[in-house]
Amino acid sequence: MLQSLWNNRVMVVAVILFAVGFTTLLLHRNLIKKIIGLNIMDTAAYLLLTSIGYIDKNKAPIIVDGVTDPSVYVNPLPAGLVLTGIVVSVSVTAVLLALTIRLYQRYHTLDLDEIYMIARNETEKKEDKK
Repeated sequence: MLQSLWNNRVMVVAVILFAVGFTTLLLHRNLIKKIIGLNIMDTAAYLLLTSIGYIDKNKAPIIVDGVTDPSVYVNPLPAGLVLTGIVVSVSVTAVLLALTIRLYQRYHTLDLDEIYMIARNETEKKEDKK
């Protein structure tokens, strides 16, 4: 069992990182901490994809000397997925940080429970005025 874990250590680390990010996302009320947790989860997914796509002692998928046997080369698809995912996660992080700044400017807190209560009170006051 320990040998199997050691042979798959990169995947084990990816699963642990994903669990840490997921726990951070669920248990913290601070928006910045939630964004960090989401980024840790993204990183874990990219690490897992990269570790699955890597084949030890195989070459990059560039045909050299006329060798076209696919078993000689590393699969390029996981690398492409990882690069695309990184671009998407950077964009999502930028949007989330921009929204967090707007929420802080309006409510003067990053605690989700406090934001919810303030927004609820504002809504109730608007309904009472009608």
